[in-house]
Amino acid sequence: MSAYWIAVASAQHVRRGREGGFMQVNHGKAAPLRRVQPGHGIVYYSPTTILGEKDGLRAFTAIGTVRAGEPYQGDMDGGFTPFRRDVDWATAGEAPIKPLLDRLDFTAGKPNWGYQLRFGLFSVSAADFAVIAEAMGAKPAETVN
Repeated sequence: MSAYWIAVASAQHVRRGREGGFMQVNHGKAAPLRRVQPGHGIVYYSPTTILGEKDGLRAFTAIGTVRAGEPYQGDMDGGFTPFRRDVDWATAGEAPIKPLLDRLDFTAGKPNWGYQLRFGLFSVSAADFAVIAEAMGAKPAETVN
């Protein structure tokens, strides 16, 4: 993997993507997905369980590797056709962010660490990805071609 990313979505939306073997970001926009390439590592951070709720989940909820192929449009009923990328999701549990705040490059010593999460997708260091993967107990998925 040459690059690592954190995407942001509710846990409910992340679960749909895990079940379907795909990722979506920024309400289905294509442009951010073009920055993510096959072989890149992706981890999802979920501020909430359900979009619009304020349950304070604040956890990493999925981790995997982007599969070969280009972004494509999926069909989600009602004419909504968001852009997606296929992902090999690792077997992993959820990991709250709070115990990791002092260990992650993108949060350590930053009182406003959550600001960049508002962008929906941003790159992180290999070290941060490894810390998160360890906290989630991630085991790589079998590659599906």
